[in-house]
Amino acid sequence: MTLAKDIARDLLDIKAVYLKPESPFTWASGIQSPIYTDNRITLSYPETRTLIENGFVEKIKEVFPQTEVIAGTATAGIPHGAIVADKMGLPFTYIRSKPKNHGAGNQVEGRLIKGQKMVVIEDLISTGGSVLEAVAAAEREGADVLGVVAIFTYELPKATENFEKAGLKLVTLSNYSELIKVAKVQGYINADGLALLKKFKENQSNWQE
Repeated sequence: MTLAKDIARDLLDIKAVYLKPESPFTWASGIQSPIYTDNRITLSYPETRTLIENGFVEKIKEVFPQTEVIAGTATAGIPHGAIVADKMGLPFTYIRSKPKNHGAGNQVEGRLIKGQKMVVIEDLISTGGSVLEAVAAAEREGADVLGVVAIFTYELPKATENFEKAGLKLVTLSNYSELIKVAKVQGYINADGLALLKKFKENQSNWQE
């Protein structure tokens, strides 16, 4: 199996991903969604965690070989980022969602040297808004951000648009298309559920109609 399939299978097996096309979840954005993802759960499963961290290392070496520092987004990207930095023998920093309101007021924590080539690690990409804000914060503090690597993406058109607008490369270990294929093969959903999940990917507004 490919890495994307292996990770999709593990996310389903450990229930980091829930699929309920007939009884949707409501995301914080208000979107009615047939899928809910909590990749923090991967940290509790050593085999899955190792698969993910090794996948990150492989992708970073392949796509961003000049990386000099790894950054994790607060909070979900921090543990993955720290493990990856350790595996690669690289410095690690993390990026707060907003500047600290006391002390030095840092938003990027750790030693960041101006001009250092950085890869940012995130757990999940929906629209990409929050991770791109983190990237902007790192750039304000002098980082040369090469790109973002994430465990999983919903493949929403808005994310593609946002990364293109930012002129930033996104690399993910697995994705929505791969996951729903694996879910059908492994019996997590039936044919009707698969059809609804495909409709959601095409249009997040009227997929239930």
